[in-house]
Amino acid sequence: MAETSLHFHEHQQGNMALALPPLPIHPRIVLAPVRWETYQALLQDVTDHSHVRMTYDQGTLELMAPSYAHEETNRILAMIVEAIALGQGRDLQPAGSTTFTSAQLARGFEPDSCYYFTHAATVRGQAIIDLALDPPPELVIEVDMTRASLNKLPLYAAVGVGEVWRYDGTHVLIYTLAGTRYTAVPASTVLAPITSQQLTTWLRQQRELPYPAWVQMMQAQIRSR
Repeated sequence: MAETSLHFHEHQQGNMALALPPLPIHPRIVLAPVRWETYQALLQDVTDHSHVRMTYDQGTLELMAPSYAHEETNRILAMIVEAIALGQGRDLQPAGSTTFTSAQLARGFEPDSCYYFTHAATVRGQAIIDLALDPPPELVIEVDMTRASLNKLPLYAAVGVGEVWRYDGTHVLIYTLAGTRYTAVPASTVLAPITSQQLTTWLRQQRELPYPAWVQMMQAQIRSR
């Protein structure tokens, strides 16, 4: 990874802010130590740079600009979630890559995609989700094909995300929260009885089939379960 520097500048009011440098395609830049206040200032400063996703974990900051391959995989998995929920007659509320922060935990993240199911009605229509008042998402999708990024599982566990689907470039792995740690499991709890193997197969088939044929095949398999 090419080295990239971050430059500080002062607003007229004297507040510290960060100016993002041009980012190469799909970089993952990890910086430490970074103060919580600096992370908050950066969140405010990059509101017009939605392609940059940030993760903050107790002094460590990661910046990432998703590639097409990353976003393609993310969107396919999101479509699978929504197809399963529709086929099962489940209510859901997509929260996309919403910025979730907890000052108490000194942690913040922007998932690739995330969803509410049991608490869908609770957050539906809200302008802001505040982890101090609102529940965390029940399912997070994480695409990590570089294997060089910040380990986000402890962060998700700290805020109480119930389940994580993580694509590692080869397989879709399912992790469920047990106490304060995640356990890799063969099947989803949030969208039972969908398995890790089935998710991986559907992901591969989407890249081989025309979209209508893929959706129809998937819907038929969901109805048969």
